[in-house]
Amino acid sequence: MSLQSVKDWFAVHAPDVAVMETEMSSATVDLAAAAHGVDPAQIAKTICLRVGEQVMLVVAGGTARLDNRKSKDCFRGKPRMLGLDEVVEITGHPIGGVCPFGLRQPLPIYCDVSLRRFAEVLPAAGAVNAAVRIATERLAEITDATWVDICQ
Repeated sequence: MSLQSVKDWFAVHAPDVAVMETEMSSATVDLAAAAHGVDPAQIAKTICLRVGEQVMLVVAGGTARLDNRKSKDCFRGKPRMLGLDEVVEITGHPIGGVCPFGLRQPLPIYCDVSLRRFAEVLPAAGAVNAAVRIATERLAEITDATWVDICQ
């Protein structure tokens, strides 16, 4: 269902963006980079965080790492990664396919500036073998994301 929810979301919000499905898994940054023939940093990984009671998604470059001080200052609290079951329950997407599209419920979305070094990035698309190729600025625009600088 998750892959279909992403396809349905794109049909409404960006019908020109195609969901790409591959035979091989793209569940990790390295696997996704290999499956799509790009630098791992160009993979747009989605991280599900909680700060206090607020759950949010952060989309960052594939090789970027959250900086504890920057993220604590930005979100005014200590971010904690959600457990695997919680991520699936909240987003509706399986681990390895988590993305800011076709979510089970609306969530605040943040894009880290680590994505801006690429004209286009490849986030997952609701399945461990699906992704989209999208202009970096358009990703932020169509998901109503806020740009932040929270990675090392």
